Amino acid sequence: MNRTNYQLFDFLDFDPNLKPEEQPKRLWRAGKPVDIATVDGIVVVTIAFQCQEATKEIHADTAIPLEFKRLSLEALGDKILRVGIGEGKDAFPDSDMLEFALDLERNPLSVTKSDKEWNVVDSRGKLRAKFSFEDHPKDHWSELLPEPQETLEMSFYPGGEKEVKMHGFDQFFPARQDAFGLAYIKEGGLTQAMTISLHAKPDEKFVGTGERFAKMDLAGKTFQMKNQDGQGVNSQRTYKNVPFYLSSELYGMFLHTSAYCKFSMADHSTRSVQVLSEEPSLDIFLIGGDKPEEILYQYRRITGFPSVPPLWSFGIWMSKMTYFSAEEVYEICDRLRQEDYPCDVIHLDTGWFKTDWLCEWEFNPERFPDPAGFMQRLRKDGYKVSLWQMPYIAKEAAQHDEAKENNFFGESLKVSKQEGSNFSALDYAGTIDFTYPKAVAWYKNLLRNLLETGAVCIKTDFGEEIHMDASYHRMNAKQLNNIYGLLYQKAAFEVTKEVTGEGIVWARAGWAGCQRYPLHWGGDAAATWDGLAGSLRGGLHLGLSGFAFWSHDVPGFHALPDFMNSIIPDELYARWTQFGVFSSHIRYHGTSKREPYHYPKIADMVRRWWKLRYALIPYIMKESVQSTLTGYPVLRAMLFHDFDDPTVWHLDDQYYFGADFLVAPIMNDLGNRKVYLPKGDWVDFFTGEKLQGKQWLDRTWPLEEMPVWVKLGASLPIYSQPVTSTDEMNLEQQEMLFIDQDYKGIWKFLGI
Repeated sequence: MNRTNYQLFDFLDFDPNLKPEEQPKRLWRAGKPVDIATVDGIVVVTIAFQCQEATKEIHADTAIPLEFKRLSLEALGDKILRVGIGEGKDAFPDSDMLEFALDLERNPLSVTKSDKEWNVVDSRGKLRAKFSFEDHPKDHWSELLPEPQETLEMSFYPGGEKEVKMHGFDQFFPARQDAFGLAYIKEGGLTQAMTISLHAKPDEKFVGTGERFAKMDLAGKTFQMKNQDGQGVNSQRTYKNVPFYLSSELYGMFLHTSAYCKFSMADHSTRSVQVLSEEPSLDIFLIGGDKPEEILYQYRRITGFPSVPPLWSFGIWMSKMTYFSAEEVYEICDRLRQEDYPCDVIHLDTGWFKTDWLCEWEFNPERFPDPAGFMQRLRKDGYKVSLWQMPYIAKEAAQHDEAKENNFFGESLKVSKQEGSNFSALDYAGTIDFTYPKAVAWYKNLLRNLLETGAVCIKTDFGEEIHMDASYHRMNAKQLNNIYGLLYQKAAFEVTKEVTGEGIVWARAGWAGCQRYPLHWGGDAAATWDGLAGSLRGGLHLGLSGFAFWSHDVPGFHALPDFMNSIIPDELYARWTQFGVFSSHIRYHGTSKREPYHYPKIADMVRRWWKLRYALIPYIMKESVQSTLTGYPVLRAMLFHDFDDPTVWHLDDQYYFGADFLVAPIMNDLGNRKVYLPKGDWVDFFTGEKLQGKQWLDRTWPLEEMPVWVKLGASLPIYSQPVTSTDEMNLEQQEMLFIDQDYKGIWKFLGI
C-alpha cells in the first residue's frame, strides 16, 4: 500500500520517500486576511500565506517570509458566488467551458467591517460571505503542544442563506492536519497546485462528478478528474469526469478548470470535502438553491443548456460492431421492416472505411459503391444513417500528409503502425488539434462531405485521451486532455446543424460544458447484469452533473468471457431492452449480433416493447423540452423529486423517467428485486394496480413486464397509432392517457 495517512503525501502528492531537504515541493497555507476592498462590485481580499516545513508534521517555516495573494468574490444573480484566487491579474478567467446565460448578471457586492468579522453583502442586503476574526475560547492549562497557526476562517453563502464553511481546522493537533482550508504548493519557485476544503457534516451526502459508476452517495470516495478510456462501466476509470458535485446540504460546487484535479468527498478526512487542482489558481462557483433541480439549473446558466435533439433521434437506433457493406445493411433494414419492427436509425460503426478502424472519412468504394444512393434508399424507407469516426490521424490515412503539412494535428513522437485497434491504445500518428481554428475548419469539411452525402449524425467516439507527447496550438497537453471532448464535439455538432439543420452528435467523452452538444452514451459496458447496473449508475450521476440526455448500448457492448463472441442471454437482452425503452435514447450496439430477430424466443416480446417506445415518444419529447429549460435530465435520480427523503440519496438502481414515471430495471435473470415507492399515490403502468408510497416492494416480475409506476392523476401524451418510423408521426395526432382510478394498463390501452 502506498497510502501513508499523512495529508502532504497522500492527497497533496508529496513524495514520502524523500528527506525534507530533498523535497522539491513546499506547502503554503492561508492565514488571516490583511485587507479587503471593493472594485466594480467585486470584493478583493488580500490573504497572507505561510510556508510550511517539508515534513509530514505541519509546522510553519518562519525563516521564509509571508506571501500575499488576492482572493476575489463575485456574485452572479442571487444564487451563485464565484471565488477566484491565483496568479495573474484576472481572477475570473474565461474558457470554452463557460456559456453564461444572457440574464445572468453581476450582483454588486459591498463590505461591512467590525473587529470580529468582515461581511460581504450583495445589492439586496443578503449576506454572501463572511471572514471571522473572533478568538476561540480556551482554558489554558498545558504547553505540551504549540498553539495552532493562524488560519483563514471564512464562510460562503452562495444563496444568501445557507452557510458553506471553509474548513480551516481539520486536525488532530496543530501539526497533524487532515485538510487545509486554503493552500497552494510551490515547486521550483512556481505555484503548481492549489487546494481548498469545505466542511462536511457527518451525514452529508454527495452526488455528481460526472459519469460515476459508483454508488449514489459518493461520501468516502476520492476521484481523479482525468478523462480516460473507461474500458467498461464497472471501475474507477470513466469517460466523463465533470468537476462539479451536489451536496445533500443543498449547494453545488463547480471547479472551473480543465486541469487534472482531485476531489475527496469526505474521504481523506470525513470532516472535509477537498479539492486539489494542478494549476496555480482556483476559480470556483458555489451554487445555492432550495432543491437539486434549482442548483443544476444555475449550473447550466454557467456552463450552458442542452438543445432538444431531433424527433427521429428518439426512435430505435440499430447497430453492431460493425456492418461492412451496403448489401448487409439493406438486408438488415429490409428484414426489420418485413417483421414489423419500428426503427429510425441505422448506425455504421468502424466497417464503412476502406480498412476497418482506419478512419479516413471516406466510404469503401467496393463495399459502398454509391454512398449517396445508399443513404437515399434508406431514407425513403424511414431510416437515417449515423457514421462512426474518431479524432486521431493514422499514419496510413489518406489525410495524413495534408494534416501534417498544415499542422492540423498534434503529432505523436511515438508512432506505431496502425493495425486494427485494442480499443484504447493511441497507436496513431497524432490527435486532431481542435485548439487550432484552421484544423477545426478542415475537420468540419471532412464531416460536411459526409453530411451532404446523406448522413444525419456523426458518432464522435473516443476523445477521452490525446497524445500527451504532442504540441497543440492553444494549450499544453495536460490542460487540453480533459476539455478535448468539448472542443471535438462542438465542431461536429456545429457542422451537423449547419448542414442538416439539426444539432446532434453521438458522443462518449465528457467534461463541463459538453451537455450543450447532445447526446452522450455510456461507453463500452459489459453485456452482463453488472454492466447494466454500472450503466445506470453512470447515467444517474451524469444527470446530476448537468447533462440532460444519455443513452447506453443495448444489451451491453462486449461479451464475457470472450470479448467478441460469447452469446448474449435472452433474459439480459429483454431486460436491457426494457431499460432502453425508458431512457432518453435507445441504441442497440455491440460486438456480436444485436438485431432482435436473432433472439427468436423473445423476438415477439421485443417487438412489442419497441412499439411501446414509439407510443411514448410524445411524452419523451415533452420531458426533453422541459429538460432543456430547467436543471432536470430526462433520466433522473430519485433525489431530484424526493430530496427531503433520506432514503433516495442511496438509490442507484431506480429512477424517474421525466416527471411522471418511476422505473426500476430488473438486473438479474430471476426477475425479482426490491423497489422503493416514495410518498404519493402510484399506479402500475402495466397492470393498473394502485399503491400508496413510502413503502418497499419485494416482488418477482415476469419477463414481459418490468417495475414501472406512474403518479396517479398524471396525463401522458401518447402516440397510439402504429408506425414504422417517426417519419410517419404527426404529433398533432397524439392523445392523452389519463392515469386515473379506471386505468387498466398500457398494453390494454394500446391494444398490442
